[in-house]
Amino acid sequence: MTTTIWIIVATVAVLLLALSLKVVKQYEQGVLFRLGRVIRVKKAGLTAIIPFVDVLHRVSLRIITMPIQSQGIITRDNVSVDVSAVAYYRVTDAVKSVVAIENVEAAINQIAQTTLRKVVGQHTLDETLSETDRINLNIREILDVATEEWGVAVTLVELKDIQLPESMKRAMARQAEAEREKRAKIIAAEGEALAADALGTAADIMMAHPLALQLRNLQSLVELGVDKNSTVVFPAPLMSTIGELGSFLARENAAATATPPSVIATPALDQPLPAQPEPNGKALLAGATP
Repeated sequence: MTTTIWIIVATVAVLLLALSLKVVKQYEQGVLFRLGRVIRVKKAGLTAIIPFVDVLHRVSLRIITMPIQSQGIITRDNVSVDVSAVAYYRVTDAVKSVVAIENVEAAINQIAQTTLRKVVGQHTLDETLSETDRINLNIREILDVATEEWGVAVTLVELKDIQLPESMKRAMARQAEAEREKRAKIIAAEGEALAADALGTAADIMMAHPLALQLRNLQSLVELGVDKNSTVVFPAPLMSTIGELGSFLARENAAATATPPSVIATPALDQPLPAQPEPNGKALLAGATP
């Protein structure tokens, strides 16, 4: 009988010891309630409580990732989009996170959804797509103010996915294509303007130095000869130069081969003139009276 009592006492002691010893992990804090009142916050390690009198609530201090499910939102320019996001938060005050609110995770999830709809609805579609950083910052600031009373700090909010209607996707694709064509035409026009400017400068230089034009024509002939073309197109200035050169050579040859002019003898005054035929066929003697 005595042995049985000792066994029962030992069992009860071990049970009470197991109930009184608690382990708080490194990333946790323990909020100790004694008869319903907060006594203190227990740090990481082994701690002892009074069984059936004290209650220890462990609160994780790690950053928690909370996905925000897709929300159907109408933007300021009346475009319907589905936006999903993700939020990161952590508990900064363990007592407030237990005492101030019943379920801090569910509360943050709900307020994050409503804040996402509110902030995105204040922007146009173009702003939603291009200014995501500013939208993320606005959502985080609103959540941070709302959750401060709960002992929670929202560290980051990011828009994860933006779903657009198919008609809007096609319209945006046409807009992007037109924008690319506009940029291509502008770049081509700028290139033409620069090329025209460079050609004008080159023309001024060639007018000042005519030999430069001939050298450029010869260079063009060399470039044409590399491709082994059967047809060669000569530039007009080169053809006129060749024609002038041919005319010059022809004139030189004609001048070199021409016969020198013969000397015509003039008769003396005392010599009789030769007889000149008359219109009727009679000859008149020089010096005779008809």
